[in-house]
Amino acid sequence: MSESKVILRTLSPHTRQSLATDLLNAGLTSGISVIVHSSLSSLGWVCGGSVTVVQALMDVIAPDGNLVMPTHSGDLSDPAMWENPAVPKEWWSIIRETMPAFDHKVTPTREMGRIVETFRTWENVVRSSHPHVSFAGWGKDAQNIISDHSLENSLGENSPLARIYDLNAWVLLLGVGYDSCTSFHLAEYRVGREQRINKGAPILAAGKRVWKWYTDIEFDTDCFVKIGEAFEKTGQVKVSTVGAAQTKLFNIRNAVDFAVSWLKVNHQ
Repeated sequence: MSESKVILRTLSPHTRQSLATDLLNAGLTSGISVIVHSSLSSLGWVCGGSVTVVQALMDVIAPDGNLVMPTHSGDLSDPAMWENPAVPKEWWSIIRETMPAFDHKVTPTREMGRIVETFRTWENVVRSSHPHVSFAGWGKDAQNIISDHSLENSLGENSPLARIYDLNAWVLLLGVGYDSCTSFHLAEYRVGREQRINKGAPILAAGKRVWKWYTDIEFDTDCFVKIGEAFEKTGQVKVSTVGAAQTKLFNIRNAVDFAVSWLKVNHQ
């Protein structure tokens, strides 16, 4: 959405203080652990943009809580799997041989939004090592959340998603829908989805760049909206407004456990 359109749909500028107040009203508290999925434009016009949003989140959560965001870099992947656009097959070997290795400090996110990209570079924010589906964290347990992120089964039991599930964290959808709810992927592993595919990415191994092949399940996000809508009907989702954005806040354990049950019945 263009900035002019954002201004037209905003009655008054949203500030660090006003967003913090809205976040508190939405259910966030000091010391909470939360994974945030976001859209900056959905908030309306924010004075200071994505920096202000990150500041407001940190003001509310405080360092004794944990703020987590997915910092995925989907372009660090096997070019044979690329679509929209695809690249010529003759390019594949060149890409695999020359694509820069994932570097948690410098590799940018892809299609994750400005709030995530701002958060990624913030002081004292740490990032996991997965070249495709990394996560960034800030707060008292951030290092434990992002450490030992498995290359294979990347969103399963040895991933930051499982660690925040263990922490009984919360999920905040800030102006985005259930199709952005990465946590539902954890449920895909827990129902025993067996169809696996080969994936690849450039990583650093012993200080040297290598192309690493690995296997993972084939993700299916097509059902996430249906899962979210069904979960919302149980009354376990708090719907509110932050800035101009609709927000949805819910407990990750309850959501993932519900998704496991839903998938067992509806999606086998």
